Amino acid sequence: MRELYQRLQSLFVLGELTEQRANLFFITVDKDRLRPLLTHLRDREGFSHLVLLTAVDWLEDGQFQLTYLLCDRLSRRDLGLRVMLDRANPVMESIHDLWPTAATYQRELREMFGIDFPGSPRLHEEFILEGWNTTPPYRRDFDTLEYARSQYAERAGRETRDPETHMRAQLYPEKH
Repeated sequence: MRELYQRLQSLFVLGELTEQRANLFFITVDKDRLRPLLTHLRDREGFSHLVLLTAVDWLEDGQFQLTYLLCDRLSRRDLGLRVMLDRANPVMESIHDLWPTAATYQRELREMFGIDFPGSPRLHEEFILEGWNTTPPYRRDFDTLEYARSQYAERAGRETRDPETHMRAQLYPEKH
């Protein structure tokens, strides 16, 4: 994999390299340089499979991290490409034309994080969340408790127990 990284460095401007294991590397790339690199990896380096496209919300840094995980099945190696996006304006170029499965991941990321992929098919159709009209739920600033209180009523007879106390009473009833 180090040879691949060196070869890619001669062709592209690459960021940080992280070696997870001998057959799994991650490379950070500027968002404007991603498409040519993905195309090269698919067409010339054998990374024919997009395994996943996912996001991480780095709220404190004001960024989203997109990770494109590619697989070269013949060589049994995986390569992750990390792209950082401005959290205030999370827009990324769609790659559905390179891997059609990317459209599904992009729809999910738009709905769950609010990341936009202009031109991606069916991007603005409801995907998982029907009628959702507030902060996307995978953003770290989404308040799950507040949402639950606003959407659901308390059920009568429901009680909250301290898990430690409850389990001690269940396991050692003679001591309670």
